[in-house]
This record gives sequence, structure tokens and C-alpha cells, in this order.
Amino acid sequence: MNNKISVVTVTLALALTNPVSVAAQQSTEEFPPSVATFSILGYDPDTGMVGGAVQSRVFSVGNGVLWGKADVGMVATQAVVDVSYGPQALELLSQGIAPVKIAETIWGNDPDPGYRGRAWPKAGRQFSVMNAEGEVATYTGPEASEWAGHVIGEYCSAQGNILAGPRVVEDMVTAFENTEGHLSLRLMAALEAGQAAGGDSRGMQSAAMLIVQEDGGVWLNNDVVLRLQVDDSENPILELRRLVDIANRRFGARRQ
Repeated sequence: MNNKISVVTVTLALALTNPVSVAAQQSTEEFPPSVATFSILGYDPDTGMVGGAVQSRVFSVGNGVLWGKADVGMVATQAVVDVSYGPQALELLSQGIAPVKIAETIWGNDPDPGYRGRAWPKAGRQFSVMNAEGEVATYTGPEASEWAGHVIGEYCSAQGNILAGPRVVEDMVTAFENTEGHLSLRLMAALEAGQAAGGDSRGMQSAAMLIVQEDGGVWLNNDVVLRLQVDDSENPILELRRLVDIANRRFGARRQ
């Protein structure tokens, strides 16, 4: 896809299993301090795990982008961020509402508040909502800073803003779909592919991953399979990979 012709208005896209959709837009306006990032949400139908991973040129991106709950779903909220989209979406998912309806409802009910006296328009928001069956809806606002867009694939959605171009999210979906193994390895491969395609056009600083599954974590009554954050690093993706590899050695030991 050529980013010179990437144009989309306010678009909500829903993927159930195998359709791939692309939404993108370009804008010259900046919104301080938007979370310019790329992220991936993914579902593993074999285990029921749902998760997400994110990288950005901001400090501690994991503190607000990813939200998840076992047997409910996963949410990513970024760009001109309203962090409340995370808990709002999880609550609606827990009521059995479809992701596409949730995305429409949350964005439609957004009062479009300012931020410390400055414009913080909801037209600049970007977010993705995935339920516990891997159904996903993703929104990229027409005023998210360029290059901004998303691609929905099989049991996954990749989205980003202030990116090097559309290939970032395209390659993320391809990597997720073509990688085998634990969900963390598939999410990690997607982040690495996105970075290899240019990633955040401003560079790297932080990364995070969250995976949930009912009773999937260590210890009793723990639904968190993995929660990893690299808050400040010259190469956060490399450091996140190191942590994911350690976790997978532990997963292997637990299965033996």
C-alpha cells in the first residue's frame, strides 16, 4: 500500500477471523503529548489467551495503552489518548456487547474534552477492542498524526500513529499470523516486524506486553499470564524480547 494515497475518514472496522482491512489517514496537526506508537492485539484460539504488545517513543508506554481481563478481552488506546477507553471497553465487553458496537458507543459518547486548557480532540484518538473470542474492532481517527492507520488480520489487529508508513502495521499482522508458538512469541514477532519496517518515525523508548487467561498465571487465582514493561531503553524491543524469552523458558519448564 502506498502511503501517498492512504486516505480514510472516521472508520470502524470489524474482523471476525480471516478478513484483512486497512484504514489510514494523514494529518499535519500535532497534539501534545499524544502517545505515538504501534501496537498489536492478538488471540490464541487454542488456549483462549488474549494479549497485546506495544512500542513507542514515549516514556513508560505500558502505563496506559494496554488493558485486559481474562474471559473478557483486550483493549489498546493510543494517539490522542483517553485512558478511560480501556476500562470502559472492558466493562462493555463483560456484558457481551460486540467490539464494533463498543467502539462506536465509546467514541460516540466521548465528550471531546480539552487537556489542560488545550485541544484534545477525539478525532485524533486511535483504539482497538478485542473480545475473548478474538473478534476485534479498530478505530483510527482522521486527525491522528501521520502516518496513522491499522490493519485487521486473523485473530489480530495492528495499529499505530506517527509511523514510518503503512508497511509497519501490514508487516506486524503478517508476522503475527506466520509465527507459531506461545502467544507472547507471536506478539513479540509482530513488534519486531513493525520496527524492522520503520516503526515509530521518531524512534524508540519504551515497550510493554500484557497477556491474560483465566487461571493462566503463576500462583493461585492469577489471570495474568504475562505483564512486562520496559519503561526507558535505547532498544526497548530488544529488552522486551529478552524478557519474553525468559518467560517462555519458564513456560516450558512448567509444562514438563
